[in-house]
Amino acid sequence: MSEPQTEAERRHRLQVSSRGRSMAPTSNAESEDVPEFESFMGPLTPRGTGFLSEFLDIWDLDLLKDVRDINKQQHNTAIYANDNLIVRRGQEFQIKITFNRAYRPAEDQFAVEFVIGSSPQSSKGTYIPVFPSEERNTSWKGRVVDTADNILTMGITPTADSIVGKYRLYVAVLTPFGIRRTRRDPNLDLYVLFNPWAKEDTVFLEDEAEREECVMNDVGIIYHGAYDDISERNWSFGQFEFGILDACLFIMDKGALPITNRGDPIKIARKASAMLNCRDDDGVLVGNWSGDYMYGVAPTSWTGSVEIFLNYANGGLPVCYAQCWVYAAIFNTFLRCLGIPARVVTNYFSAHDNDGNLKMDIILDENGKVDRERTKDSIWNYHCWNECFMSRPDLPDSFGGWQVVDATPQETSDGMYRCGPASVHAIKHGMICYPFDSSFVFAEVNSDVVFYQRSRDGSLVPVRKNTKHVGRLVLTKALGSNGRREITDAYKFPEGSAEERTVLEKAEQYGCQRQRVEPPPADMELILPALEVRVGDDFELPLELKNHSGQRRTLDVYVSGSVVFYTGVPSAEVIFKNPTLSVEPQSVTRKVIEVHAEDYMMKLVEQANLHFIVTGKAKETGQIVTAMLTVAMRKPKLIVKVSGSPRLREEMFVTVEFTNDFKFDLKDVDLRVEGPGVMTPHRKIHRLIAAGTTMSWTQSFSPWRVGPSKLVASLDCAALRQVSGDADVTIQS
Repeated sequence: MSEPQTEAERRHRLQVSSRGRSMAPTSNAESEDVPEFESFMGPLTPRGTGFLSEFLDIWDLDLLKDVRDINKQQHNTAIYANDNLIVRRGQEFQIKITFNRAYRPAEDQFAVEFVIGSSPQSSKGTYIPVFPSEERNTSWKGRVVDTADNILTMGITPTADSIVGKYRLYVAVLTPFGIRRTRRDPNLDLYVLFNPWAKEDTVFLEDEAEREECVMNDVGIIYHGAYDDISERNWSFGQFEFGILDACLFIMDKGALPITNRGDPIKIARKASAMLNCRDDDGVLVGNWSGDYMYGVAPTSWTGSVEIFLNYANGGLPVCYAQCWVYAAIFNTFLRCLGIPARVVTNYFSAHDNDGNLKMDIILDENGKVDRERTKDSIWNYHCWNECFMSRPDLPDSFGGWQVVDATPQETSDGMYRCGPASVHAIKHGMICYPFDSSFVFAEVNSDVVFYQRSRDGSLVPVRKNTKHVGRLVLTKALGSNGRREITDAYKFPEGSAEERTVLEKAEQYGCQRQRVEPPPADMELILPALEVRVGDDFELPLELKNHSGQRRTLDVYVSGSVVFYTGVPSAEVIFKNPTLSVEPQSVTRKVIEVHAEDYMMKLVEQANLHFIVTGKAKETGQIVTAMLTVAMRKPKLIVKVSGSPRLREEMFVTVEFTNDFKFDLKDVDLRVEGPGVMTPHRKIHRLIAAGTTMSWTQSFSPWRVGPSKLVASLDCAALRQVSGDADVTIQS
């Protein structure tokens, strides 16, 4: 990871001209008119077109692009809300050409031409002529499937490494006087996508259940909360919705990714990880962890990706605002839309290791109390990123498969805020030398938490180390169900195992500057059991102090509870207690600390997380004991009800209900609801939901797609965030 650029350096980079160089085209939207007639005779060419009447001519061209036709059905693209033909590379599709007479193979010569970007060249794969005879084709394959009178059905197979994007299509006929073509017609444009069904494609995914979940599913679950009290919310990825495919191509254009690089999923994923945030390239989303969302949408308010993509594509201006799970959700939409298998992953207790030493430091004072002024490292309660599936021909065998990509702007990589693709297999085995950013992700799941005691002279002495806290649990959605799937073992070997020690040693060999810290052995243990707490409730924090020694121990205990952002950054201390506890030899002492709602309610931020750090110092030995607990407070749920006839294009209704059980009013409440294939994003602002009252909002919609879907709703305001609900719906024809 390199240092961020200064603003002056960035401006200079943007102002550098490409004059004097031949630059590869970087826009799928750019095009040049292809002449309808290319003469072989120059100024001697006869005037008009009558002299061409005796030669083969095209009357009609049918791309068989209806959702019921063979192409979209066989290419798994019928679900896209797009009238143009959408196919996947490495797989044959068919077109029907109607000529002015029967096609005569012995004397007629024609080609179907595919063009992408500006200045198309055959050598660059941006101009592809496809002939009906296989022996003439050098790239894409073509064959005559059938002829009937003057109608010819032609099969065309793009190569499995074709450029992904939007192609213009022409049919060119060779005559003695020159080449004549069909006119430019946007209705004949076609999209070529990645093909996880084709073995030759670098994104081939063999498991059908994985493909169905990670390519075709347009609704998912994002996990948040805490390791021992997991919360979840549904998200409408909407990768097949109207305008989303074009928005994805626009993002690559905006990022100036060369057209010739757009057949490589590695380059596309890496470019997208930079372009989906706006830190250095005017990308899609503005990150905001401040709690102030006056000039945009709170990250917790979004219900899906569609509105974000369409807003960005409409003007090219970054959309406000996002946090890690929003970045991961839209990245998932982007990848699945283009045909790259992808899933959202949540890592609980994720380390943000700035200096790469695999160590998160917590500083205690002489008495064992946490020194929050000097404790700068942060451990995110959770962090969401993505995995995408692809082979890695740039790495040794076995390092393909799932790759980590992350659009959340944390650190720079090659001068830009981006991360990945990093091989999950490489991360697990400590091969952090392999690109891209494997060392950063390795630290996110493998760092140690070290407690230091600071003396008056400023020296730090390690007193406790927790090797199991970071990367405690890695989750993603289960295949074909709403359950959870733990994938922690894909990232790391069991704590304390011989394999884990080998991996850490290997990581050090490849540049990880791991600081070895060995605190003195401990004969006492402090435990904070997990809690489930609703927002607004009083609760008890139980402490368990175990004495494994043969002597009695008396400890000065410090209990510090703070409101924290989900990134682990503290906002305000809400409770501090300093009890003295005694524990007999080989026994356990328990103590309950009462926490009242009035202590924390007016100080809550973001997702209502409380973080407790409890430390104790034995008077007899000076030994330090520590424990940490994150309480992700439970939010109320929205009730979402669907009514009406569940039939295609018939009016239906969704009702969103919420009861304010709190003792305070909710003001300026943002309500949202949407569902892929059934309901476009809708929004309503309630200025006031008084304490003890119930709000109900009913909205009509008309589904445009047959099959199962889900309506996803959210409620958000400054006093209460991350409230959501959903309802399943199945539409019949």
